[in-house]
Amino acid sequence: MKKACMLLSLLLALLLTSCRGGGDVSHVSIPAWTPSQLYSDSDIEAAMQTVQKYFSKGFSGCTLIELRYPGDDAREFRQWAAQYDADEAIVIHSDFDVDASGGDGSLNPNSTYWDWEWILIRDQGGKWVHADHGYG
Repeated sequence: MKKACMLLSLLLALLLTSCRGGGDVSHVSIPAWTPSQLYSDSDIEAAMQTVQKYFSKGFSGCTLIELRYPGDDAREFRQWAAQYDADEAIVIHSDFDVDASGGDGSLNPNSTYWDWEWILIRDQGGKWVHADHGYG
């Protein structure tokens, strides 16, 4: 009986913590992109996974619709890398819906954000890290 109560308590705690704080990334679409001259497909996929992880933790009340690699822009990437004192940078675009809550209150309720940019940085060959996001 004690084990059953502990298991039930643990399950309830997991359910309650999984319901707060994050955005929905369960149905995100990722269309094919033009091959990059700067990054491998696995580099771009890793960048998109970083975006999804950040979104799922910090965009409560929002649903990620699509992630896109808009293509190489070496000049822009160099500028972002320099701004954040990193070796490399990449920009990923996204579309997402916001529910009636307005996310954390900084987003427009019941709206869709198109071409939202995610700036990710890394040191040569390392893991992508979220640096910034928003409209460019």
